[in-house]
Amino acid sequence: MSGVFVTGTDTGVGKTEIAAGLLAGFKARGISAVGMKPVASGCTPGDDGLQADDAIKLMAAGSVDAPYDEVNPIALADPIAPHIAAGQAGVDVRLGHIRQAYTALAHRAERVVVEGVGGWRVPLGPALAVSDLPDALGIPVVLVVGLRLGCLNHSLLTAESIRARGVRLLGWIANEVDPDMRAKDENIATLAALIDAPTLGVVPRLDLPKPEIVAEYLNLEPLLR
Repeated sequence: MSGVFVTGTDTGVGKTEIAAGLLAGFKARGISAVGMKPVASGCTPGDDGLQADDAIKLMAAGSVDAPYDEVNPIALADPIAPHIAAGQAGVDVRLGHIRQAYTALAHRAERVVVEGVGGWRVPLGPALAVSDLPDALGIPVVLVVGLRLGCLNHSLLTAESIRARGVRLLGWIANEVDPDMRAKDENIATLAALIDAPTLGVVPRLDLPKPEIVAEYLNLEPLLR
């Protein structure tokens, strides 16, 4: 397995922090790793054109240098749904372009950690969604669950949709986004019982979620096979 796709139950559940933690975990084990953010909206002008904060964080967490346009081949300015931002910018989000960038990264590193945008079913174009990317790239999925009210429904629906696509769900990671969530442990236990995939970590709310600290809460063993 050369790559893994990190998706989430929704936007704002900590996909970037978890993806960076995975990169740091690979790096600590002596495995060369690079991050990828195929599509990003809300980008700002940088040295090489539009750049996404998420992509920059992934580049910093990895152990292999790569050109920005390989890490984030489709950068969109407006901080809105990516298919709307792409339409307004006249950008055609094409699988071929994303696959080409992924292949280049896979030649640079032993592992490529690919972070989606928004949730699993977010549209990227008229006939394309985030859920199409793992199958197109031939990589399995890790699901990030944002621990907050409503996470049970969102998580179970997302896991069900992943399996319906015929994509392998390697496991799921609980990320505490609401420190005041009631019955947190009971919710985690419910998810562990109902999601037919292993729990790969439970990450508490961190004031400073450095990748190497996040990595300490993750089980990378299923990703090393």
